[in-house]
Amino acid sequence: MAEEIKEPQPEMEQPEQEVPASEQPCDEQVTIDMNAIIEGLKAQAEAAEKKAEEAKDTLLRTAAEYDNFRKRSAREQSASYSSGMAFAIEKMLPILDTLDMAANAPTQDENYKKGVTMTLDKCAEVFKAMGVEEIPALGLPFDPSVHAAVMQQPSEDAESGTVLQVFQKGYRLNGKVIRCATVIVAE
Repeated sequence: MAEEIKEPQPEMEQPEQEVPASEQPCDEQVTIDMNAIIEGLKAQAEAAEKKAEEAKDTLLRTAAEYDNFRKRSAREQSASYSSGMAFAIEKMLPILDTLDMAANAPTQDENYKKGVTMTLDKCAEVFKAMGVEEIPALGLPFDPSVHAAVMQQPSEDAESGTVLQVFQKGYRLNGKVIRCATVIVAE
């Protein structure tokens, strides 16, 4: 038996299938698709710009709030320091009053008087360095913002409303009254 050799048969060409016209890309459809893509990108860009503006606004507001907080903290710290100083000085004033009475009291011991006077001078130096000043009163017109009148007294030598006598000295700390001067005023 002889083998039969089969020759390969040529493949049959398949006829080209036609793509329906509705599925064929046309220039008009490509243009519409590109326009849609461009519009989508523009919308995304606008959304990103809006988001960036909101972020910038938030950042500016936060920076302003921080700046206000920093300034308020500095003011509060300064006020707290001043209040603390005023409180401490107010507590020291009775001691100063007692030393002042001791310096003005009659005594036979000159060394005692000299020691009290030197202590008063040191207190005056310290108070001056701290910004504490005595409120002037004697012989001046009565000022209710810095003087506290405890009584009125008739006087032939002074005008009405003039301070005749100081019972207790008044003091200011950097312009703020710590204690009013207690005085007698002429009628």
